[in-house]
Amino acid sequence: MLNSSFPSLTETLPVNAANAVLIGRVWVPGEGPYLVKVDDHEITDLSALALTCSDLMELDQVTNRVKQHQGRTWSAAKVWANTDPLNQDPQQAWFLAPTDLQAIKAAGVTFVASMLERVIEEQARGDAAKAESVRKAVINVMGDNLRNVKPGSDQAMKLKEVLVAQGVWSQYLEVGIGPDAEIFTKSQTMSAVGSGFDVGLHPGSSWNNPEPEIVLVINSKGNVVGAAMGNDVNLRDFEGRSALLLGKAKDNNASCAIGPFIRLFDDHYSIDSVRATDLSMTVKGPEGFVMQGSSSLSQISRDPLDLAAQAIGKYHQYPDGLVLFLGTMFAPTQDRHGPGQGFTHVVGDTVAISTPQLGTLFNRVTTSDLAPPWTYGIRALMQDLAKRHPLQGT
Repeated sequence: MLNSSFPSLTETLPVNAANAVLIGRVWVPGEGPYLVKVDDHEITDLSALALTCSDLMELDQVTNRVKQHQGRTWSAAKVWANTDPLNQDPQQAWFLAPTDLQAIKAAGVTFVASMLERVIEEQARGDAAKAESVRKAVINVMGDNLRNVKPGSDQAMKLKEVLVAQGVWSQYLEVGIGPDAEIFTKSQTMSAVGSGFDVGLHPGSSWNNPEPEIVLVINSKGNVVGAAMGNDVNLRDFEGRSALLLGKAKDNNASCAIGPFIRLFDDHYSIDSVRATDLSMTVKGPEGFVMQGSSSLSQISRDPLDLAAQAIGKYHQYPDGLVLFLGTMFAPTQDRHGPGQGFTHVVGDTVAISTPQLGTLFNRVTTSDLAPPWTYGIRALMQDLAKRHPLQGT
């Protein structure tokens, strides 16, 4: 188990890092971000292969080309150690979130456990104090009836009729067992924070939680080419008050974490590996509070490729590609501040999300107004790339 201190590179990398093709981004002071290949000894500049992560994912046989690529290198251990914001030398390189120009999308209500919690949030109108009594009432009516229901099936539609008649139908059940998945914009392009950095909560929220998720990396053709981990920081009180507050519940400064690296698909890691993923999570509080949880992709209601197909296709294109959070079955109910109060973050929490094939995504918790402001966007990236690779004849 990780402690609350900044994790080592060994803790951060996949356990089989020697067999993993890992993509990251590094900030080089005075130069800007570089796309890199990562292993347990060094990181290698991929600029001669692709200038952005978005460009890289468009390449044919991208995994083999990354494996064979050679370029400028840095010490992986030194760059990772300098990624800790509490001990950072601003004159040395550090890691960023591995994505750049891709749209950041998310699928919601993809697991039965979290779907029930969304229904409870809605029934409690975002009031954590009412959640326990509502939870008992909802589960008493619905039980585990939904666990084996295939979304959009005849069985699901019949169940919908029963639940409507019982007065417990919800918009969350509609996207949970109906034909159409919930796909929403989690955050803005270039806004994600990487492993090691603060994640932000809206300071007006008093009921919130981390959401450990697998993040698919999808190119503009709709091909899933790799995966990472993500923390879809969520404000349960905001969304519970009204589903129309989803944007405010989900998209705040530093509220989206992706990392530590993208693992490209190959013979050692594939979409079937994603389907078999078990994510573990540990939250440690400054007062000594500890919460552990897990999320198993084997229990997802919709297949990851189905979710990808609902996010991009003939109805909706992403010329720079996208990353897609797959949702979580983790919805914490462990009491933290008193009986029936459930879980909520406090400033100073650390969150470690881990799985052997992807490593560990580690973040500290603050409020969005105190997290470092997001200042480096697409325009700044284009300016830095133009300086580094000026157009010929200009």
